Amino acid sequence: MSVDVSNAPRSVLVCDRSSFLDEKNRISSQLQQLHFNYKVSLLLPECSSAPSHLDSVLKSFNSFYLIRDMPICELLDKHFLETAVYQGSVSGLSYRTRIDEDNCVALMPNGRLCLSLDKHSFQVLGVEGKPSKFNHRTKNRFVVSVDLTDSSMAPGGRGYVRLLTGLRSRLHLRTDFLLSHHPAVCPAGGGASLQHLLSRYDWSEHRPEISSRVLTHLSCPALLSSDPQPGDAHSFLEWLGAVDADISCENSSNSFMSSLVCPAPKTMLSRALSVSVCGLLLPQDVHRLVQELRCHLEQPRLAPWASLTVHGFVDSPVSWGDGEHGVLIGGENFYNLLMFHDHTYHLHLATGAHDTCPQ
Repeated sequence: MSVDVSNAPRSVLVCDRSSFLDEKNRISSQLQQLHFNYKVSLLLPECSSAPSHLDSVLKSFNSFYLIRDMPICELLDKHFLETAVYQGSVSGLSYRTRIDEDNCVALMPNGRLCLSLDKHSFQVLGVEGKPSKFNHRTKNRFVVSVDLTDSSMAPGGRGYVRLLTGLRSRLHLRTDFLLSHHPAVCPAGGGASLQHLLSRYDWSEHRPEISSRVLTHLSCPALLSSDPQPGDAHSFLEWLGAVDADISCENSSNSFMSSLVCPAPKTMLSRALSVSVCGLLLPQDVHRLVQELRCHLEQPRLAPWASLTVHGFVDSPVSWGDGEHGVLIGGENFYNLLMFHDHTYHLHLATGAHDTCPQ
């Protein structure tokens, strides 16, 4: 049986080129659109160890909490709403739930609670929602999206009571839950504002995990700060992914791992540093890292570019902005920022074909 690959779901890649010096650049707002980040990857050419200022920023990424078997109705607790949600200081995500099979939950920094539910759970919950746009022939998945900061969701209000009753008395939805806070908004620290919640459950605090590799004799595209063609952007991202996964792009005759080759024109790097940070990573921490990379590139006698790639959680109910996220085949949910010493940059934003298009 033949398969028409032209009908396979495709991914969307949005390419933007601008300068940090341009007052109209939208880099800050664009990076803030991806709320739930699990991995940041850096590639620094002609470098064998992270400079102290970059290393300091990487090690200062905020910690996060894992709360085990937490009832989702706890996110509606009045104390939690007042000390965390209304302050815009928290975000959270159900842990090890699969967006195409399980009930998934996301609490966004703007106070929006998103529930991606199977049909049975949605009917039991008894709250207004809408069919998922990732349904196939039948409507077997639904999305409930509620703004917890809206006056209609104030504790004691009709909408609040209806959702709380559904979660506490009918659905009984529980899951392991990742929770992070933004200390700039909550200067007393996440532990203080979240202690009332944490004290009632089994929880642990985690630091993002940092790993690094020094690469030698690496074939690399000859990168210039000129406009890349769309095909060049795809080829560059494929090469970058292979480097991050430690897959050779030499396409040697005795290799059965990959047929990828480094895009031409290419050059040879004598060395390069690959650094990865994994966890529930705040967009604010990523933004600080971008600023330090700009300072890094201003130093003389360094390579003229640096690459930063940020991957969102594959099974997050939302991807870009407030848009619904689906898996289908790939679950693409990432961006790459290619920065140059002259303060120009190329930004590549990727998502699945049916997700909300990044702006």
